[in-house]
Amino acid sequence: QVQLAESGGGLVQAGGSLRLSCAASGGANRSYPMAWFRQAPGKEREIVAGVNWSGGVTYYADSVKGRFTISRDNAKNTVYLQMNSLKPEDTAVYYCAARIGRAAPQEAREYDYWGQGTQVTVSS
Repeated sequence: QVQLAESGGGLVQAGGSLRLSCAASGGANRSYPMAWFRQAPGKEREIVAGVNWSGGVTYYADSVKGRFTISRDNAKNTVYLQMNSLKPEDTAVYYCAARIGRAAPQEAREYDYWGQGTQVTVSS
């Protein structure tokens, strides 16, 4: 069983930056494809960014392209989400997810493990 622990959320003004971290533990000794999702009140959970098992392939939602960067350090079993130029519409609970496989698809149902979520609030 893989456990995921997010950290780094908080309150920031519009235009500011935050870096989220997701540390994976347990499970087999291998690297999992991982992704960041977010869910705002009254909205469905949506993918923000994904990275395959090696870090060589990444995906970004159109709404965050050019502002967010996903990266991973497999030696530390940790995935990061650097968020720059934050906007009030980025306010949401951000979830880290992992799956067994190689690719990081966009659909939440494809992921096997989830973190507890971390709140990101961007004030205008």
